Amino acid sequence: MPTAQIPTLAELDRTIAGCRACPRLVEWREEVARVKRAAFRDQTYWGRGVPGLGPADARLLIVGLAPAAHGANRTGRMFTGDRSGDVLFAALHRCGLASQPTSTHRGDGLTLRGVRITAPVHCAPPDNRPTPTEIATCSAYLRRELALMAPTVRVVLTLGAIGWQAMLRVLIADGWPMPRPRPPFGHGREVALSHPDGRRLTLLGCYHVSQQNTFTGRLTPAMLDQVLRRAWALTTDEPH
Repeated sequence: MPTAQIPTLAELDRTIAGCRACPRLVEWREEVARVKRAAFRDQTYWGRGVPGLGPADARLLIVGLAPAAHGANRTGRMFTGDRSGDVLFAALHRCGLASQPTSTHRGDGLTLRGVRITAPVHCAPPDNRPTPTEIATCSAYLRRELALMAPTVRVVLTLGAIGWQAMLRVLIADGWPMPRPRPPFGHGREVALSHPDGRRLTLLGCYHVSQQNTFTGRLTPAMLDQVLRRAWALTTDEPH
């Protein structure tokens, strides 16, 4: 079935899990799943495409980069089982958007409220660096995910410049007029968009929750909380 005809997010998630479109990524994700990290040698790695996480009627869509080799590629759930996820889920919990502050494995009881998490690339890439071709190939999934969420999604929060650029390309492909010059990524950058069909969407930028940013203080818990609270405020008139 063509990606544009996938009827539900549940079906899209199943399609992503079975995708083998990028040979380099398939080879790497499966090699990591075979070899494993010593600390996880007794675990069965997911080793497939990692689908989005969160309710289909979410108002906020968070876009990361790609699954970590020994994080989501191991657990099968976005941002689950690695240091970046520790930072993100703790912040979501502080903001009342996650049921618990940790995410260690599928079935651990975590639920998200009004938030869905996805990525422009759904397979773990070597050195955490997907190629432009791989990002372009996977963009059909991001485009379809956004389309299926159109009735409810109001804000897209991108973690890092790659997610920002990938989302801009998806929005342009879907006919969203863009300011000129095209808005560059920046932490806290906010772009309000209006579609010719009447839909409205706000694009927000945030530094990625990677250890490179959180360990150096480039992204602090307070900074992340501020962006998340702003993102949620833009989705609803509820006080939060």
